[in-house]
Amino acid sequence: MMLKYLIQKEFLQIRRNSFMPKVIFIFPIMVMCVMPWVMNQEVKNIIVDVVDNDRSTQSQQLVHSIEASGYFIFNGQKPSYEAALNDIETSRADVTVVIPPDYGKQLSTGEVPQVLIAANAVNGTKGSIGSAYLSQVVMGSQNPSLASQRSVANVLALYNKHQNYKVFMIPALMGILVLMLCGFLPALNIVGEKEAGTIEQINVTPVSKWSFILAKLIPYWLIALIVMTLCFALSWAIYDITCQGPLWLVYFITILFAFFFSSLGLIISNYSDTMQQAMLVMWFFVVCLLLLSGLFTPVRSMPDWAYLTTYVNPMHYYVDAMRTVFIRGGTFQSIAHQVGALACYALIMGTWAVWSYKKNG
Repeated sequence: MMLKYLIQKEFLQIRRNSFMPKVIFIFPIMVMCVMPWVMNQEVKNIIVDVVDNDRSTQSQQLVHSIEASGYFIFNGQKPSYEAALNDIETSRADVTVVIPPDYGKQLSTGEVPQVLIAANAVNGTKGSIGSAYLSQVVMGSQNPSLASQRSVANVLALYNKHQNYKVFMIPALMGILVLMLCGFLPALNIVGEKEAGTIEQINVTPVSKWSFILAKLIPYWLIALIVMTLCFALSWAIYDITCQGPLWLVYFITILFAFFFSSLGLIISNYSDTMQQAMLVMWFFVVCLLLLSGLFTPVRSMPDWAYLTTYVNPMHYYVDAMRTVFIRGGTFQSIAHQVGALACYALIMGTWAVWSYKKNG
């Protein structure tokens, strides 16, 4: 019975807070409606300068191929490489293509002309991918004898036939929402009661530490489930993207994930004296766990020492499990390893949250 009244107290505090209920509903809606459109790592609208030193029919065909591509913005032909390089240095262009003087003659004689592609690699992703796109256009404009020398590969995109980046990002955004709401709000909970002075009233009651911490955790599990339900509805209504696997499995791993981060938030709140201190410490952990989770970049691309950190990163297990179930339609057997890891971390952090709460502190 004591736990029931403590949970009621938590929900009353959330409801009486004029700001928190709005954040719980408006934040997921804004993230799901805006972020899938802008968090797109597909490189488009690459501004290209062309220096045509040949002025032949073949070189103009190459120029027209660049103009016709949907990935490039043709910035015109420049009189010299120096003029094109000046555009790159002043950020008026991203890539420069320099066609050699004997381009048409070399194609006619069966030679391979050397076309220079100079890319601004300050943004490494844009520079490398933009150069690769242009290389394909240049090779595709060669004569059939050169094209026949290249091997042809048939690519089949599994689980995401049209390679829609939203399919890749939406499960990750759901994880970010659960992390932010179930991590930061508990981190401000106990320390908020410390600043308000209400924690002293709890300390003089016979409420056990387990009951007190559990009452703090349960509301955020329910918030996580509400947020996930809202995200599923928005994903279906706006993007026509639905979960390919069992929904109960997504809710199950979300509860484990929310358990971990709400426990982490309470641990930080137990050790903090002010809300500012709790926010800064929580932000430190959130940034590290996000960037090292493989949410934005493949973990295999990391150095070996950084890759080892994924074994102790619950965010990595959750994102991997979410994408397996949501995109591939995986079953429990497919994510048994991730579920086991999340359950262990949740149990450890929950126990630490109870132990770190000093009832008489």
